[in-house]
Amino acid sequence: MDSNSFKTGFIALVGRPNVGKSTLMNNMIGQKIAITSNKPQTTRGRIQTVYTDERCQMIFVDTPGIHETKNKLGSYMLHIAQKTLEDADMILWLVEPTDFIGQGEKYIIKQLKRCKQPIVLVINKIDTVKKNQLPKFIDTYQKELDFAEIVPVSARKRENIDTLMDVIYKYLPYGPALYDEDTVTEEPERDIAAEIIREKALRLLQDEVPHGIAVTIERMREREGYLSDDGKPLLDVDATIICERDSHKGIVIGKGGAMLKKIGSQARVDIEDMTECKVNLKLWVKVRKNWRDDSSQMKHFGYDERDI
Repeated sequence: MDSNSFKTGFIALVGRPNVGKSTLMNNMIGQKIAITSNKPQTTRGRIQTVYTDERCQMIFVDTPGIHETKNKLGSYMLHIAQKTLEDADMILWLVEPTDFIGQGEKYIIKQLKRCKQPIVLVINKIDTVKKNQLPKFIDTYQKELDFAEIVPVSARKRENIDTLMDVIYKYLPYGPALYDEDTVTEEPERDIAAEIIREKALRLLQDEVPHGIAVTIERMREREGYLSDDGKPLLDVDATIICERDSHKGIVIGKGGAMLKKIGSQARVDIEDMTECKVNLKLWVKVRKNWRDDSSQMKHFGYDERDI
């Protein structure tokens, strides 16, 4: 790859919680890495994925939704998002199609006004509105910031994704690839497996259990000497779902263990797709009260403030 014609750069995805950043990133790279749910603050850390073709390498960095914080975990998430903005070569700001800019968006605008990189406004979820409404939404946001480009998309339906990729390419700096062309993410499989389990819990539990859920992988190891009928190895995965209250533990387990079994069954399918192994997944549930305000417990669950 000739660095004189090849382009490489880091693209930060920012926006309010639940605006569709993870869905967009997964669709742009063509593979599910970041977890998604209809709950805000699903993404807690900085998730990096890589898309490579013959003309460029796009390194996407999905961040936690930018919002005002209520606990130490929230502060950790906000610091990660702000640091990602500083380090990026360009920024994609995802918003929903609306002509009203609330306090949450104004808070993000304040952060973006400090940035000198090209900012592309991505109006997501255009499948939920009439096309003739788009000019009004675009005009609303154009009054707030000087955008390099504005691209309406539907991440869920993959509408206009190719146009967005061309716009990103246009603003990337020239330079050699930083990763092998086969690299899709540097996230360890253990971390992705933990996030998959957390995603299934968030989706299945709906509003019954708030965001005080974390997942730790205690063991993830291929079983020696085992091959399934279709030639796949067996992967033993032991994981623990952490919640903040005793009452939440009962909800996560469910009557007769039904909810925990459902979480495990759905997670196992995705982990098998990721690892290309048969998976024997065992889940436990433990209570760690107020862990989101405890730095030592946050570190244990993978949210180390020193990493920011």
